[in-house]
Amino acid sequence: MRMPFVVAQLDPELVRRWNVNYASGQDRRWDVEEGLWRRTQHPDNATESGWTGPDDARRRILHYRYRFDVYNGVLRLADFYLLMSVAAPAEELVRRTTAVMAALESGSWTPAGGQSWSRGNLVCRYRTYGAHPRDIDSGRTLPDSYRCADLMIRSDRFVPDDALDALPWQVLDGGMRAKDQRGAPRLVPDLASLTEYLPFQVEVGCGMSMEAGVPALHRLHEIYQVTDRESGAFVLRPDEDSFAAWLLADPDSAMPTLTDMFYRCLLAEPTAGYRALRALAEAGHLVGPVITNNFDGLAVRAGLQQCYVRRYDEAVPPVPWEPSARSLLVVGSHADRRKVQERARKRGLKVFYLDPEGYWEKGQFVSYPIEGVRDSEVLCRRPAGAALTELAALLQCGAAEEKIA
Repeated sequence: MRMPFVVAQLDPELVRRWNVNYASGQDRRWDVEEGLWRRTQHPDNATESGWTGPDDARRRILHYRYRFDVYNGVLRLADFYLLMSVAAPAEELVRRTTAVMAALESGSWTPAGGQSWSRGNLVCRYRTYGAHPRDIDSGRTLPDSYRCADLMIRSDRFVPDDALDALPWQVLDGGMRAKDQRGAPRLVPDLASLTEYLPFQVEVGCGMSMEAGVPALHRLHEIYQVTDRESGAFVLRPDEDSFAAWLLADPDSAMPTLTDMFYRCLLAEPTAGYRALRALAEAGHLVGPVITNNFDGLAVRAGLQQCYVRRYDEAVPPVPWEPSARSLLVVGSHADRRKVQERARKRGLKVFYLDPEGYWEKGQFVSYPIEGVRDSEVLCRRPAGAALTELAALLQCGAAEEKIA
């Protein structure tokens, strides 16, 4: 396995896009893709986790950080880092360890001492614990029958710093995300009623990214085997979790899948919805930056300012509220960023939602209800592009059509 790993040859326009947006590091590290999931068993998530009693304390943490660069017109994965940490009954951990060892052998990894292996420019470390050092530090206790294991894979020139090492455990220490209570919003056929609450600010979620051809975030859940799509259950048991074995057995074949999300974000073009938002901003109806946890950069490439709020500890950073704003329009954003909406309510802003509450997949409409909408709020179940374009036309500020980055 050679690093850097070649992802794709880029045409001159994509190289320009990289240099203008991704390499400039404007409001965040655009050249980095990072993901972090914690899955634990608890009475409050029994439906998803399968918790039945105090002996159910399984845990699966997966954290990755990939850095990309462009060299001679080629998009490359420059740095690779992935940690998977599990806690499980001892017999389950034995099965996991057996699968990892078999995959290391079939993948032709070379023992490097100290529970480490190497394969080309990749390094792997697999360690098991009776009690995990991070649990000891935090005062967490697991059932006596439980054991823990950490699998870490990285490129040989990348050395994780203390902050990267600590991040997943800080997120775990933060506790579970509590589900919100859904109210009964007023359903409307379009956004005409928003014109009574101008100017507005906007929060954008992955719905607009999906309209631009970026895979839905559940695609990452499938790749990293975080949640079972059919049942919605957490993937916690070794018989259900083949991710580590898949990656270790043939890293070269796995890398195109692991880098596809970043490449698709680079390829994506701002949609009619983004052009409408730009037109609304230029007319003064939309104020402030686009508040978003999307990592595709489409808002910036559409010529809009952006406030990036994606965090793994759910400590959503301060949002720059405009004093003149009278409402917040939430476009295709679901449970994870509810704190922005809570802050808007506290400021007295009227909250509107633009969201089909589902998506089409393989010819079927998959329901995905908004979790935290309130009784007093307004919901328009329309695709973003069509509804925002209609709003711009209603306010006589037609969407900007010029070419955008």
